[in-house]
This record gives sequence, structure tokens and C-alpha cells, in this order.
Amino acid sequence: MNNEYILSLIQQDKRVDERKFDEYRKIIIETNVSKNAEGSARCKIGDTEVIVGVKMNVGEPYPDSPDEGTIIVTAELSPIASPLFELGPPGSQATELARIVDRGIRESKAIDFKKLCVKEGEKIWMVFIDIYPLNDDGNLIDASVLATLTALKHAKFPKIENDKVLFGECSDKKLPLNKTPVTFTFGKIGDKILLDLNSKEESVIDSRLSVSVFEGNIHAMQKGGDKAISPEDVEKMVDIAIKKEKELRSMIK
Repeated sequence: MNNEYILSLIQQDKRVDERKFDEYRKIIIETNVSKNAEGSARCKIGDTEVIVGVKMNVGEPYPDSPDEGTIIVTAELSPIASPLFELGPPGSQATELARIVDRGIRESKAIDFKKLCVKEGEKIWMVFIDIYPLNDDGNLIDASVLATLTALKHAKFPKIENDKVLFGECSDKKLPLNKTPVTFTFGKIGDKILLDLNSKEESVIDSRLSVSVFEGNIHAMQKGGDKAISPEDVEKMVDIAIKKEKELRSMIK
């Protein structure tokens, strides 16, 4: 299927998989897929598949926030997920993916960082969020966010004994997740706006916008692609995100 054919379909208001422009592929989310993580989840959007693991450890707080814990988000894009990915240190795409997930959580205050404080100025909980795409058929961003939020929702603090973290032994105390800000990623192709692009559609994309939303409030946006997006198109994308956020959030169990 060549790019010209994909573009011609889109200009006729059609998609290669016959979805509507504002329609997601089938979404499946599984929880507790890793026995070694404090929280974990697998998200499939169509043939795109992502696993997220949450680990927690005690560390020292930053000097400017002595009574707050923190999150550290990383993404590993390997050739297992796509032949376009290479082995080695995280590239720009992995860095951007991790940054988008981090920003949606951090800017919305989805986690109460003050409740991650163990002893002010000395010890805090550090929450490590590791993103591992297994297959990239487009829209890794939204799949990663859904898997992350689900993993965080089910995460429990590890036990501490004699000031040592007992990894692999979880307590009954859950991570303080206050909000679940979902992310919608749109693609602009010509004059058309599409939601949840598959890999074939991403190959002809002009620009991309990811919108993080919770209860009608926009908490973060990230643009990608070479071409500009007009304010009018941004407004259309935001309207779709707000309209569909309850539907998408209902997938997080």
C-alpha cells in the first residue's frame, strides 16, 4: 500500500481501516502483567502494543522541593517494536515519548508528590515509570499514556523493613493517584484531522498534536511534525479530546 493511495483515501474522507476520522482502533488493557513491578499494565490499540512497569525506591529529595517525591519516566524503543528503531541510547523519539507521558502526569498534578515524602529533606519515594513498546503500528503515545495510568492506578508501595526497601514485597498502601489525565494524539494530513493514526497514516503525516486532558481542562500539549498547525485546527482537536475523554478514560480499570 503506497503513500499516494493512502493520501487519496484520506482526501475522500476515508481511512485504510475504514474507521471514522475521530475513531480509535480497538483498545485492550491488561493489569499486573509483571510480577517484579510495583504496578504494571499492557495496552493494545489495534496492533500497537505497549507494556509499562512502575518501580519505586527511596531517594533524596531535590533541594527546591524537600517534602515532595518525584517521577522518572523512560522509554525504550527497540527493533522488536519496529525496524525503524535502533539499538543504543534513547534517541529523540524515545525522549519525546517519555517527556509527553511525564508532562501529562506532572502538569495535571495527577500524583500528590507530597504524599511521596518519607522524611522531609532526607527521604522521598521516587517513582520510576518504564515504557516498553512491543509493537509499533502507530500512536505509541496514547497507548503509553493509557498503560502508564493503569499501572500507576494499581501500583502499591513496596514494604520497608529496617530502613531497607523490600523489593518484590508490596504493602497494602496504594500510590496516591488523584487524576487520570488521558492523552489524545491527532495527525494533520493535508486539510484533514485524524485521531489515532496507524503506522501507514503516520508515514504521510504533516504534523501531530498530543493533548492531555482531564475533566475538560487541558494540562499539556506537544506538537510534532514539520508543518504548522493553525489555531483553528488546534481548537478542533481540543474539542474532540474534551468530547471523547470520558469514553477513553473508561478504559482505565
